[in-house]
Amino acid sequence: MRTGLEAPVAPPHKLKEGPEAIAVRDVTRSFRSPRGDVLALEGIDLAAADREVLAVVGPSGCGKSTLLELLAGLGEPDAGTVAVTGERSREARLGACAYMPQRDLLLPWRSALDNAALALEVQGIARPEARRRALPLFERFGLAEFARALPAELSGGMRQRVAFLRTLLAGRPALLLDEPFGALDSITRAAMQEWLAEALAAEPRTVVLVTHDVREALFLGDRVAVLSPRPGRVVTELEVPFERPRPRRETVTDPAFAVLEERALEALEDGGR
Repeated sequence: MRTGLEAPVAPPHKLKEGPEAIAVRDVTRSFRSPRGDVLALEGIDLAAADREVLAVVGPSGCGKSTLLELLAGLGEPDAGTVAVTGERSREARLGACAYMPQRDLLLPWRSALDNAALALEVQGIARPEARRRALPLFERFGLAEFARALPAELSGGMRQRVAFLRTLLAGRPALLLDEPFGALDSITRAAMQEWLAEALAAEPRTVVLVTHDVREALFLGDRVAVLSPRPGRVVTELEVPFERPRPRRETVTDPAFAVLEERALEALEDGGR
């Protein structure tokens, strides 16, 4: 089975040349809490080209999810600008992004197919037509035999696959994936990484994936941005010099991959100082 990984190496804070599907420029975001103001992100500069997979890795609480919320139009920065497909308004960002949270949020009374088809139903498409459009994706990605299963009958990995197909069916040019495999065991997680890499090769989108797992970020991303502990700042960016899709075992055991992994881990460690 072949999977995905590919990228080059850029210096910290340098935005990629060329057309940007996603651009985050000098963004700062803070929140009020019972214990006072909390600075979540400070001076964030990031960009992703069309159909690029940008992985963002950092420790818990460093503002990764906040970054996705800003991209998705669920909030506004206190300073700086956020643009998706060249549009800065919240409404445009909402319309351009499909957001997949860590929890699959499948409705327990709907079949796997009907859960995925919900992405089309909320756009006003009748359920029979939505199911008809969703079924080919189930067949394409090896889920046809589970189409009528209820969520309770599915494994954690299968539930995440259904949630991802629902995200794809939204038809948005940008996918925002928030720790999609964080709740899975290590064996299932590795298999899901391979499956997702194949799915993104078959259905290309501009993707921002946030994770605390360095190896996952490097395996799935064309480029990896490392964030510091809160307030999140870009410590470094690494381009991954492997063509997508990538075979997982060969990729993660490649000496060049090990070098990148060490650089990312050093950046995470240095970012906390």
